[in-house]
Amino acid sequence: MVSKQKILIVDDDENIAELISLYLTKECFETMIVYDGESALTAFESFKPNLILLDLMLPGIDGYQVCREIRSSSQTPIIMLSAKGEVFDKVLGLELGADDYMEKPFDTKELVARVKAVLRRFKAGASAPEENSTSKKVDYPDLTINLTNYSVVYKGKVVEMPPKELELLYFLAASPNQVFTREQLLDQIWGYEYIGDTRTVDVHIKRLREKISDHQNWRLSTVWGIGYKFEVL
Repeated sequence: MVSKQKILIVDDDENIAELISLYLTKECFETMIVYDGESALTAFESFKPNLILLDLMLPGIDGYQVCREIRSSSQTPIIMLSAKGEVFDKVLGLELGADDYMEKPFDTKELVARVKAVLRRFKAGASAPEENSTSKKVDYPDLTINLTNYSVVYKGKVVEMPPKELELLYFLAASPNQVFTREQLLDQIWGYEYIGDTRTVDVHIKRLREKISDHQNWRLSTVWGIGYKFEVL
């Protein structure tokens, strides 16, 4: 039997914490609630959560410091929750190592969706080959995509492209012949905030095809009604 993924909920508002826990429990997550920063650090060690939902405004040790302490020893995903919606607060939270940031009040269903998205991305990163941690590069005839230095060499020439185009191309090429839906690509490359806008993927694929033509050994293929794949011939 597969064990449930564990979510640590850190929020001094008991009603919000209980509501979040209720929705996550319905989605088959195991939850633990604590109401202050010191308890959060203690629970992190004992509960060993797969993800932490962390309010910023906590009594005693605030959420920023909790995040800083956890990041000093662990890469466990953290989603920050806060009524503070200023850009500075969001940037600070993300710079400290948070994986996502949600402003209160939020839709609980959206929160659950973001939890699932962050967990998927974390799992995908953890399962990547060890050698990719230092050098993320894929090679095909006449094509080299290097995510470490963000470069693409096609038929001996460097091809300039924006980061998201390169990341999309790398993601597809790193999993040859695997079909990805537009929603999966949105989730992996752009994150949850772009969910539903599948045109974003189509536009980027179109731009990639304008810069890199189909090769006799490989091509960017459309799988009608589903999505795209990097097809090795």
